[in-house]
Amino acid sequence: MADDELSVLVKSANSAMILVTAASDGERAGCLVGFHAQSSITPPRYCVWLSKANHTYRVALRSTHFGLHFLAADDHATAEAFGSVSGDDTDKFAGRSVLAGPGGVPLLTDLPNRLVGRRLCALDDGGDHVCFTLEPVAASAPEPFTPLRLSQALDIAPGHDNTERPAPPTERAGRAAG
Repeated sequence: MADDELSVLVKSANSAMILVTAASDGERAGCLVGFHAQSSITPPRYCVWLSKANHTYRVALRSTHFGLHFLAADDHATAEAFGSVSGDDTDKFAGRSVLAGPGGVPLLTDLPNRLVGRRLCALDDGGDHVCFTLEPVAASAPEPFTPLRLSQALDIAPGHDNTERPAPPTERAGRAAG
């Protein structure tokens, strides 16, 4: 199978973009994600795939809950802020209104369309992303919205290449300990 053919299919599907947030041991993280889907109706389950290169992935490994913020079409600036820089070097939550959700997960108050899920399991099949299966524990959708789509976010250069694997478990945690 040709990778470029898969790329055409995925781009044509034009998935909705979300921000995933997590927290553990006082460290917050968040990233822009295009790989996510409902995976069960009964019981309800939702899956999100996080890049092993991301700071958010390393914090998520220690988190009990994730915040999935469904981006509206006019949330491009927020998508760029969370997708174009690395949380290893930048506190992406600085200057933003955040509340603590279930399990201490950071929830961005300016993104009201969201799902909070309790982490049930993680599947690492050897690829560059890991699948986290979540049990929804809270959801908010004040009104219908038009999602920000992959095609509207293609101009956002990622904060990490998908092949990077930083160490220690989180760069900021390593600096704080030193």
